[in-house]
Amino acid sequence: MATEQKKHPKPSVTLTQSDYDSLTGMARTTRGEVAEQLFEELERARVVPDHKLRPGIVRMGSTLRFATDSGESREVTLVYPGEADIAAGKVSVLTPIGAALIGLASGQSIDWVTRDGSRRRLTIESVLEDRPVPAGPSAAAIQPAP
Repeated sequence: MATEQKKHPKPSVTLTQSDYDSLTGMARTTRGEVAEQLFEELERARVVPDHKLRPGIVRMGSTLRFATDSGESREVTLVYPGEADIAAGKVSVLTPIGAALIGLASGQSIDWVTRDGSRRRLTIESVLEDRPVPAGPSAAAIQPAP
């Protein structure tokens, strides 16, 4: 008898106005399941002025530490696709895990579906550094990673 994984409700997400505007434009012009997932996150986000985002919330350019349900702990920086470099810990917002991370606060957990179709869960341990990136990435920066 196969065991079913419990599906958890999605946590609240908060985005800065500049991240929301840039990511909405990118989600509208990009095709694929991850772009749709990102758009769903954007639709349910609470949007605040850039200067009103409280510390500890993942935004574009944030470096953060998260743990997965398998016990793995990773430190990554959330970036636009053109800046992604998994070896350097730079995760694109147009990957399943990147789209799951945006807008979460320290202590929040979310489920995401990996590229191989398995459901996983991650928890934000801490947002280590907030280094906002300028709004409106260049066209080259928003192309999906190969």
